[in-house]
Amino acid sequence: MPATVPATVVPRTLTVRPGQPLTGAVAVDGSKNACLPLLAAAAATRRHVKLSNVPASADVQLMLRLLERTGFRLSYPVGEPGSLILWPGAFGPTAPDLADAARIRGSYYLVPALLATHGTARLPWPGGCRIGERGMDEHFRVYEAFGDVVQAEDHHYTVTASSRRPGPVRLDLPFRSRGATVAAVLRAVVAGCRLVVGNPNLSPETTTLLAALQESGWDVAAGEETIALGPPADSTRGSLNWWVPGDKIEAGILACALAATGGAGRIEGLRGPDVRLPADLLTQAGIPVTVTADAITVHPAGQLTGRPVRAMASLAPNGLDADFEPALMALALGLPGTHLFGDSINPGRHGNLLPQLARLGARIDELSPTQCRLAGPQRLTGAMVEATDIRTGSALLIAALMARGVTMLTGLDQLRRGHADLPGKLRTLGADITPVTW
Repeated sequence: MPATVPATVVPRTLTVRPGQPLTGAVAVDGSKNACLPLLAAAAATRRHVKLSNVPASADVQLMLRLLERTGFRLSYPVGEPGSLILWPGAFGPTAPDLADAARIRGSYYLVPALLATHGTARLPWPGGCRIGERGMDEHFRVYEAFGDVVQAEDHHYTVTASSRRPGPVRLDLPFRSRGATVAAVLRAVVAGCRLVVGNPNLSPETTTLLAALQESGWDVAAGEETIALGPPADSTRGSLNWWVPGDKIEAGILACALAATGGAGRIEGLRGPDVRLPADLLTQAGIPVTVTADAITVHPAGQLTGRPVRAMASLAPNGLDADFEPALMALALGLPGTHLFGDSINPGRHGNLLPQLARLGARIDELSPTQCRLAGPQRLTGAMVEATDIRTGSALLIAALMARGVTMLTGLDQLRRGHADLPGKLRTLGADITPVTW
C-alpha cells in the first residue's frame, strides 16, 4: 500500500496503478448535494440548527464561510466530528460582498436567507462544474411568484424582497428542476406562507429537505404531481437537529470501482434505496449487488451477461440521477455488450468526460451532444488525464484502475469540491493510488 501524504500537504496529482481486485468495507461521507440545501434551509429558518454528518468537501466548506460572512454563527460540538450548529448572528445594515459564491453552483440557495436578513440578495452568477448551460430563469420565476423583483446584470443578479407579505403561492414548473424546487421551498420558509409547487423535483435531496422542514413543524405533503407546504403555528420555538444523508453518488462510484476491478465489498453509511437504480444496472450486467436499508454490497461477479447498460439520466420521479452516469460509463468500458448513455440535464458533461476517457484509449461514439454509445470490453492504457469536473474525476479514477500501466490524474481541486477524500476511500479498499506533490 503506498504511503499517504501528511494531512498538511495537499496533493496536486495522483498516480493510479491497476492491481488486485478491490475488497473490504468503507463508509461514505455525507452528501454535498443534500448538505447545501440543508445549510441554506437552516439559515432560512433563523433558528438554532444542529447538522450532523456534514461532509468536509470543498463546496460545503465554502458555503459555511459564505454563511459566516453573511452574519450567521457557527460552532462545532467537541467530540462530534462532522457536526456543527448554525444560528443567526449579527447582520450588518447591507448585504455583504460574496464574490467567492461564484465558485459553486449551490450559491443560489443563499438567496432566501439573504432576503430574510437584508431584504435583498446580490450574488455573482453561480459557478461550479462547467458542464453546460444551466440557467437561472426558473429560479427567477420562483422569486417573481412571491412578488420579489429580479434584476440580471453582466456579472451579478439581484433579488429584492417584496414589500408585502405574500399570501398562498402556487407555482408550476415547466420541468422538474431540483434547484428551482428547493428555491421555492426555501422562499416559502422565509415568507412563512403556504406553497404549492406543481411538477416538482422529488430527488432524495429534495425529499430530505422536506423531511427536515416537517420535523421543524411545517405541514408537508409531497407527491409526483405537487408539493404542498404549510407553515407551523410557531416557527421560532426550540432548536432543530438535522442529519445529512450519506452520499449516494460516492456510494455508486465506489460500487463501480469494486465491480470494475472484479472485486467485492460493502459500502456503508447511506440510504440503500438511493442507489437502487445503479445497483439494478450492475446486477443486470452480471455483477450481483445487494441493497439494504443502510448499505450496498457488491458480490463477486458471475458470468457477465453482455446485456447493454442503459444509463439515461432523468429528472422524473425515480429517474437515474445524472451524477451516476460518468461512473457507470467508466465501468461499462470493461463490460461486454454495447452500452448507451445519455445526460440531457447537463448538456456539456460529455464534452468534458469523453475526451479525457479517450486519452486512456476509450472508443466512444457520440450520437449527439448528450448521448453516446460504446462497445466493451475495451483495452485501456494509462495516460495523463485531468479531472475537468467532479464527476469526470471520479470516472477517470475508475477507468484508471482498469487501465494497463500508470495513470496520472490532475485537477484534484475539482474532485475535492464534491468529495473530501475519494482517493483515500479507494485506498481503503486496496487501490494503488499515490498522491504526488511538487
